Amino acid sequence: MGILDRFIKTKKTEKAKEVKKETPDVNTEKKQAVKAITEKTSSLKLKTEATKPVANTDKAAKTKKGESDYAFRILSKALITEKATNLVGLNKYSFKVNKSANKIEVKNAMKALYGVEPVSVNIINERGKRISYGRIKGKKSNWKKAIVTLKKGEKIEVYEGV
Repeated sequence: MGILDRFIKTKKTEKAKEVKKETPDVNTEKKQAVKAITEKTSSLKLKTEATKPVANTDKAAKTKKGESDYAFRILSKALITEKATNLVGLNKYSFKVNKSANKIEVKNAMKALYGVEPVSVNIINERGKRISYGRIKGKKSNWKKAIVTLKKGEKIEVYEGV
């Protein structure tokens, strides 16, 4: 490198600095746009939080906040079959539950979600059915079913949307 190259480089860097000063900072514009969007979404969150459904029983409202989240992991869905609907007349309700759930966890989940104290909980391990699609054969996964018996006067609304 020659002596003149040093002077040329410094002139170029000085010109680049001047150009940077003249152009507006893009990052500040982005930050302002993001700030405006977050303010709008935070106001939407407040509106949606106000319209969230509240549990329909007082007992369910008294449970802790984390218990209901855990209860949704235990009780997957209510079983709506012919046999299950016949059991409702005997105050027995059937649910598909998590594979790792036990009777105590199912009982606590029923308290948290429906506000009802079960008399007894029976758990059945169901084997997955064997299936075949043409030449391909396989097996559905195993699952666990819980039959919950309630007291004589108590009910839960399982078939609301059916």
